[in-house]
Amino acid sequence: MELVLSILVSVFAVSGALCVLISAVSMLHATDALTRINALSPATGLGLPLIVTAAYLYQIYADGFDWVHLIQYAITVMALVIVSSVGSNALARAAYLSGAEADPATDPQDLAR
Repeated sequence: MELVLSILVSVFAVSGALCVLISAVSMLHATDALTRINALSPATGLGLPLIVTAAYLYQIYADGFDWVHLIQYAITVMALVIVSSVGSNALARAAYLSGAEADPATDPQDLAR
């Protein structure tokens, strides 16, 4: 059981870190603000919850199961997913309303025509 748990912790932590790394690299290659915000979404919506899951599983391994930690974990993951989508929406709206140049492929006004 310890081996399985340590493998799960490793897989979740490395997967989450890779999501964050890939998002960071794609943000460097993005051409405009809307594309950068879109590249950030996998890091906050998938990468960080995977890292938190790895930390929670390690906590179970180290200290044993506790209902308080399970509730903290569930609230944290829900908050990461909700704040990620709300934050991305707010950033995209602010970038659009500020008049920032948009790539023609992602410009909302060009897509509406």
